[in-house]
Amino acid sequence: MKSLSIFIASLSLGRASVHDLEPKLAAAKEAGFDGIEVFWEDLVYDAKRRDKLENIESNEEAMIKAAEHCKDLCNQHGLSVLVLQPFMNFEGLVDVEKHEGMIAKLMVYIKVAKALGTDMIQVPSQMNSSGTTGDIHKLVQDIREIGELGLKENPPIRFAYEALSWGAHVNLWQQAWNIVSRVDLHNVGTVLDTYHILANVYGDPTSSTGLKETGAADLVASLKEMATVGPELVKKIFYVQLSDAERLEPPLSPSHAFWDPEMQPLMMWSRNARLFPCEPELGGYLPVKDILKVLLEDVGYRGPISMEVFSNSMFKRGPEVPVSHAQRGMRSWNALQKELARSKS
Repeated sequence: MKSLSIFIASLSLGRASVHDLEPKLAAAKEAGFDGIEVFWEDLVYDAKRRDKLENIESNEEAMIKAAEHCKDLCNQHGLSVLVLQPFMNFEGLVDVEKHEGMIAKLMVYIKVAKALGTDMIQVPSQMNSSGTTGDIHKLVQDIREIGELGLKENPPIRFAYEALSWGAHVNLWQQAWNIVSRVDLHNVGTVLDTYHILANVYGDPTSSTGLKETGAADLVASLKEMATVGPELVKKIFYVQLSDAERLEPPLSPSHAFWDPEMQPLMMWSRNARLFPCEPELGGYLPVKDILKVLLEDVGYRGPISMEVFSNSMFKRGPEVPVSHAQRGMRSWNALQKELARSKS
């Protein structure tokens, strides 16, 4: 495990609306991370602050300049860029014009990724049920289309497809793996996120126990399948994200402070109360170690590991926020290594 490359998501060091990139990158380096996942949001706010433009996302030049600035900062701190993310709500669009609009947007993402010095873009599964289809042939066709576009680049751009636990059509790691397997391109793979796996089959923020009724058995079955298909699955895992979540007391309901009628419960939980693994003192309780153990020992995964959490704590102001989150992330990784070592003895 000590030979693995460890990254942290830029968003997990503080939201871009509050915290600049430079102190976040400095904190990541000081904590001992090898690099970062770059969130599009960080580049948008960096461009706004430096160029004083409002409609920044439609300004391709400004976004590329922001990416170049981020890359320069990463070079100064000795950090590499693992991935640009997220390219959201792409696959399954029924409207042809909307689909073509997303392809045009993707071409900007590709230019920005190159400016960052990364060859990978993360694609979360479609969140919107309206105006989209879950037809497997359409989903495979769409993901293959972007894969083929990526192959035209030099060097090729890779795409890491992720099953969001609240995805409209794809919400299980097995579904994402099935799609990238059908696409069958070497530059199209998947990213496994422990939060999304556990939120889907194990945890339940609306329950007083914090667990699904059949959660323990369902997780065992999921991990058994992961181990069984491991030799094929490992070829398609581009990276792994590690995160836990807080057991909510009281449980999530319309009267809860986190409640948002525009979001699904698992998304509310994710946006407000995700934690780094091994933080029981903050309410963490999901068995992240069990997934990592299977990935390392049964699947044979040896690729990049990224600590990625979302939390309302990232909106807090103050220079201590990026520092504390970076330190928490590295403490989490060190604690996980110790836990896995103990489980072997």
